[in-house]
Amino acid sequence: MLKIDLTGKLALVTGASGQLGRVMARTLASCGADLVLHYHQDQAGAERVERDVRALGRRACTVQADVGSRAGVEKIAGAARALGEPDILVINAVAQIHPWSYVIEESIEDYESQFRTCVLQTVHLVQVFGPALQRKGWGRVIGINTECTMQMFETHSAYVAGKRGMDGVLRVLAREIGRHGITVNQVAPGWTVSERDRTGERQADDAAYCQQVPLRRRGTDAEIANVVAFLASDLASYVHGAFVPVCGGNVMPTV
Repeated sequence: MLKIDLTGKLALVTGASGQLGRVMARTLASCGADLVLHYHQDQAGAERVERDVRALGRRACTVQADVGSRAGVEKIAGAARALGEPDILVINAVAQIHPWSYVIEESIEDYESQFRTCVLQTVHLVQVFGPALQRKGWGRVIGINTECTMQMFETHSAYVAGKRGMDGVLRVLAREIGRHGITVNQVAPGWTVSERDRTGERQADDAAYCQQVPLRRRGTDAEIANVVAFLASDLASYVHGAFVPVCGGNVMPTV
């Protein structure tokens, strides 16, 4: 039987206190990985995830940082040393800029925040943690992208600009770093059902969205996390440079 086994691996998840981040962290821990849990503002949420990870018998630490700055990522590296050198980088954090606006109205600050937390986060993480991955000759870099990068809908410009920039960096990185035994891939969720939906904190009118999805439903946070765990494992050792939509067929990259 195939099994996702991450025993002995250390994973860093940025934005680990968020709706998707917390589920990815727990899923990686359930597969045997230890966790470095980054958060920006929600300390209590991150600490809850840390307790969950420890309850699974894994080691964990939390660290607050601004991932859009080199100093912030170096702070994460300092905290991670208590557990070792991360083998798996899950690039998940992003600044929230809702409500989105038309290009003619969107603030320059919103474009800058998306560039910092999508593009510069990726660059800083790879520059800080990449050398250790190269020395080990094994590593996983997994960027959390979005179906929006292919849809180009109105009012999405700042978010899409940041995520498409992240996509460009990761595709080039895949060519540069694969020779060292490090895979680089992206997971692109659709509109995802999360804890906020299940508790009724967010009331979503999703009928129109579900109607356009070939599977006729929204995906769940667990379904996204399962793909991340797969890409982090040796089962995906020859998957490299991929952009994997996990959105029920709502977007389909073509050849």
